[in-house]
Amino acid sequence: MRRLFLVAILCGATAGWVAPARAYDEPSVNLGFTSFLDGAPPAGPGVYYTEYLQWYYTQRFPGAPVALGKLDRLNAWIALQQLIYQSNQKVLLGGKWGLDLIQPFVAFELKSQASLATESGPGDLLVGPFLQWDPIMGKDGPVFMHRFEFQMIAPTGRYDHNALLNAGSNFLSLDPYWAATWFVLPQWTMSWRFHYLWNDQNDNPGMGLDTEQPGQAIHANFASEYELVPKHLRLGVNGYFFEQITDSRANGSDVAGHEQVVGLGPGLVWHISQNDHVFFDAYYEFAAEHRPEGQRYNLRWVHHF
Repeated sequence: MRRLFLVAILCGATAGWVAPARAYDEPSVNLGFTSFLDGAPPAGPGVYYTEYLQWYYTQRFPGAPVALGKLDRLNAWIALQQLIYQSNQKVLLGGKWGLDLIQPFVAFELKSQASLATESGPGDLLVGPFLQWDPIMGKDGPVFMHRFEFQMIAPTGRYDHNALLNAGSNFLSLDPYWAATWFVLPQWTMSWRFHYLWNDQNDNPGMGLDTEQPGQAIHANFASEYELVPKHLRLGVNGYFFEQITDSRANGSDVAGHEQVVGLGPGLVWHISQNDHVFFDAYYEFAAEHRPEGQRYNLRWVHHF
């Protein structure tokens, strides 16, 4: 029997299923946690603290293994605590170094015909050294700003190979990304964050498997917004996609079937002050294959010390 991961809900916290069929095995990644003005920290160099709260809900499970029986609904509540240090020291090609740390916590509520155990708690720690470039300026202000981060997801979260749903993944993932913001006009921006995901092997999947390794994938967040209240309120649309591009492997053999999903919805950012910013994003998923299809609601507070 295979260990199968239920849904990529958050950065670093994964949910694991056990079943003798292919699907639902990708780890959790950043789908919709970041959106507007993603190309740079909002207040320049320094220390940032960010609190994320997200609720994910679904009643649709495309491609779910038949052995699991009928799945009625899933609620997941996710909290992320993030610390960022952005230096003012240029080290490579004009980029200033920084460090990103994220600790997730997750709680699951699953309704199904079968009795499926869950293991809520702390998820996997994210560590990301990065390079941030200064904004390219025009006559009316910034025109373009961007960053590259080598993000790693360490297998530190709560994990029990006998549980069907886990907060931790029990394998290392590398998920580097490039994020950028383009100021089309001073009041109108477009932002994106492109990731490439590579997953290591899980050497303790349990339930009859010796090893398993989820396939590689690409995923991205994207957003566009317009400033309605100068220096205070921006409204727009945001979205994400996830596309698995290589087969997963179980006991060294390829297993067919790739995961994909798209999410799209409205969002806003409220600039309380230069040092405090609140983001709200809603996402409605579609075009899902081999993974759940639901709704996400994300609230984020960013504070610059």
